[in-house]
Amino acid sequence: MKAMWNGKVIAESDDTIVVENNHYFPAEALEKACFENSDTTSSCFWKGKAHYYSVSVDGKTNKDAAWYYPDPKPKANKIKNYVAFWRGVEVTE
Repeated sequence: MKAMWNGKVIAESDDTIVVENNHYFPAEALEKACFENSDTTSSCFWKGKAHYYSVSVDGKTNKDAAWYYPDPKPKANKIKNYVAFWRGVEVTE
């Protein structure tokens, strides 16, 4: 699977985990230079507290376009530190 934004592959892996129709990529699959920590968080009743990254490519930034669970609830433990995308990031095979 590949995650692309602004014409660049920002993550690629054969080891994604699908949860609620989102592909979660392992942290090592990320193109680290494209990701910036964000202060944004949100909460899911069964996964726990999500943290966000903004994605930057060629001088453009997509705020909070990626999220992950550093300390998920037990039922979501398999996606601990895996990263999923939205806000225009294309995920394809």
